[in-house]
Amino acid sequence: MSKIAQYPPSETEKSTSTHFDTANEHDHGERVHSDDNAIALPSHVVGSGTLDQLIDTARDYAKASTAENTNRAYAADWKHYARWCRLKGTDTLPPSPELVGLYLADLAAPTDSSPALSTATIERRLSGLAWNYAQRGFTLDRKNQHIATVLAGIKRKHARPPFQKEAILPEDILAMIATLPFDLRGLRDRAILFLGFAGGLRRSEIVSLDVGKDDTPDAGGWIEVLDNGAVLTLNAKTGWREVEVGRGSTDNTCPVHALEQWLHFAKIDFGPVFVRTSRDGKRALESRLNDKHIARLIKRTVLDAGIRSDLPEKERLRLFSGHSLRAGLASSTEVDERYVQKQLGHASVEMTRRYQRRRDRFRINLTKAAGL
Repeated sequence: MSKIAQYPPSETEKSTSTHFDTANEHDHGERVHSDDNAIALPSHVVGSGTLDQLIDTARDYAKASTAENTNRAYAADWKHYARWCRLKGTDTLPPSPELVGLYLADLAAPTDSSPALSTATIERRLSGLAWNYAQRGFTLDRKNQHIATVLAGIKRKHARPPFQKEAILPEDILAMIATLPFDLRGLRDRAILFLGFAGGLRRSEIVSLDVGKDDTPDAGGWIEVLDNGAVLTLNAKTGWREVEVGRGSTDNTCPVHALEQWLHFAKIDFGPVFVRTSRDGKRALESRLNDKHIARLIKRTVLDAGIRSDLPEKERLRLFSGHSLRAGLASSTEVDERYVQKQLGHASVEMTRRYQRRRDRFRINLTKAAGL
């Protein structure tokens, strides 16, 4: 078995890691060893001048292999597991299926005052551990009986139906749009809501758009406005894909017109499509908008528009999120499912059907259709 050496952290990372470790020593009396950016190499090539020049580049590509939000979640998963191991007096390396099985059991039925986690969160934690072990040159066998049987038992005993965000339907979008002001910020938010709904876009896809191809290095796609609509080229979860957003029947309900209005009055012809605005909402700034703004925008306009006013405010806020736009498109369009599947970028029609949430249940009555 060949020796494994890891890429050393850059000077910036050394500084950050030292500060982080010192802070943890001060707060918890524990030392956290951070090697989230480690990439394994055979020891006989480490120290090669040519390869050393590629270390930072390789590390950046490795980090870019998963979405930024996923990277943050996986880093938090590893940090939690590492702390749990320290408290139990054991090590994270090498991977131990028996230990991981005990960890999953503790997440589902904590031995301390910590709240029990949902099965979905526990599965995500397990995925995070498997990913982190892979980055360190190890393999965590999720099918090992010590992991698989414990997880199966957790699902059988604690699993609940998945909580789904409610769909935002066309009439809801129009009501939400009507609550927005007519300043520059209002134009931007109109374009976000219309484009997110008509394109079936994720929050991250909306804010990652640039005006043109290769405008900025952190872009996740670009737009092309045509006579009949706009074509969005996106680098999404399933790879590069094109999303066609056609023009609406009127300017007041047209996503492309809303986009054009925002770009024109914000004087944006290069770089990020959706940027922050000044406090008075009258001037566009240069910095790209954060995807959390979209979640806040949806929740605020849902409340202002009185959508699902039959429910308490807290419940309404819990029901709607960025995914409500994607679910709204899937639930509203009366076309072949394959077109909706393509628009949402799903690998299977089964996934698309999970987004179809209609309020008019029993619209199709198979009992009567069968002759009963």
